[in-house]
Amino acid sequence: MAYSVKMKQERIHVFYSGNVQGVGFRFTAERVALKLSITGFVKNLPNGTVEAVCEGSHCQLEAFLEDLRGVLDAYISDVHVEWESPRSEFGSFDIRF
Repeated sequence: MAYSVKMKQERIHVFYSGNVQGVGFRFTAERVALKLSITGFVKNLPNGTVEAVCEGSHCQLEAFLEDLRGVLDAYISDVHVEWESPRSEFGSFDIRF
């Protein structure tokens, strides 16, 4: 008999600042999130920052943060991460405009 283990879901609300708009940031975030099977969204904010809200296991979310920083570190001057309880409101990961 096979058992499937459901990892405890978590949520992060992230704000990236620096030269993060106009450099493919959202498309890179989407690619990383899809690779890691994370749900949520990423969008540019009027103040020049980028916001991401993601849900997945703790390991998936840590990998998302690490992978995105690894690819876009030259453009990021600051990252603010808030860990939250999941709301299970997303069915996929999207770029919001």
